[in-house]
Amino acid sequence: MERRSFLRGAVIGTSAAAFGGTLMRGAAYAAPAQPGAGPYGPLGAADANGIQLPSGFTSRVVARSGQRVGSTSYVWHNAPDGGACYADGTGWIYVSNSEISSTGGASAIKFDSSGSITSAYRILSNTNRNCAGGKTPWNTWLSCEEVDTGYVYETDPWGVNPAVRRAAMGRFNHEAAAADPVRRAVYLTEDKSDGCFYRFVPSTWGNLSSGTLQVLVAGTATSGSFTWQNVPDPDGSPTATRYQVSAAKKFNGGEGCHYANDTVWFTTKGDNRLWQLNLATSTYELAYDDSLVPSGAAPLTGVDNVTGASSGDLFVAEDGGNMEICVITPDDVVAPFLRINGQSSSEICGPAFSPDGRRLYFSSQRGTSGSSSGGITYEVTGPFRA
Repeated sequence: MERRSFLRGAVIGTSAAAFGGTLMRGAAYAAPAQPGAGPYGPLGAADANGIQLPSGFTSRVVARSGQRVGSTSYVWHNAPDGGACYADGTGWIYVSNSEISSTGGASAIKFDSSGSITSAYRILSNTNRNCAGGKTPWNTWLSCEEVDTGYVYETDPWGVNPAVRRAAMGRFNHEAAAADPVRRAVYLTEDKSDGCFYRFVPSTWGNLSSGTLQVLVAGTATSGSFTWQNVPDPDGSPTATRYQVSAAKKFNGGEGCHYANDTVWFTTKGDNRLWQLNLATSTYELAYDDSLVPSGAAPLTGVDNVTGASSGDLFVAEDGGNMEICVITPDDVVAPFLRINGQSSSEICGPAFSPDGRRLYFSSQRGTSGSSSGGITYEVTGPFRA
């Protein structure tokens, strides 16, 4: 997988076949990440918030579902899910979805330069099971509905401009989105056991009101080359988008999605995999697969949301598993970064770094109660490597 040298994936063709469901080893593709010593050292004892962290890191609770955020009058939403951070003068904003049926939407918390909460507010209302999403280069938040007829809504993290439904981006079981300013496309995951991986190419970059929805086409192997093919009817009616292109590659439960440096990574929860698309070479491979880790040794299971740090490290949140966020380094080592104790009926959602890279935000969707009304949003501060 070796993210610092992904261009070596350029060698493709019939030799890039897979045997027995695993990658063919050789010069073309690197082996998926394996367990090892993480860059931050072992986890310490649980802190007052029940979070185990490496030495030098601390946590705090910034919001709880059903309770006022800090000293503001705004009540935090239930079932906090996908999120992102935005620079705001000398401070920043953290945006979070609400995965609630019919009344989901999204909210935001504004911080000053010291990290103190200055305000909180709603940026999207009365939408359906807003799960993950993605940040655009023009600083909007794409909030995705995780239902079979779901839409993408483009929202304003500052809460000034009204949210807009972007129907051209397709109507399907949306999960996450990741914008690629080089190819001027937005990649989209689909949370179905036979889901697809899509890209939306706007007619005008920076304007998502019109464009072309395409689906990734590839073989059944776990590595190889890929192409894109137009989805004939993005509205998905009467035929669902994932069934409209017969050669579309199917993925088992698409979840998180992250773009950086001509590469897009996305997770599939049905088979606990992290996939890597090398966009400069139009090749794909496995970056992580828990079934390729020695039995009982996989530190990362229940793969879900994913984000990246400036260091090139990927941070992958678990839905279940040990309730961990694991780090996957550019040297293909996977290790736990943090663990939440006493919340086995929850999942970790919405990992996102503050603009300076010193704070990591995320939520436990159902907290200690195991209910959507028990969500907790956290901040972890510490010596993240640059």
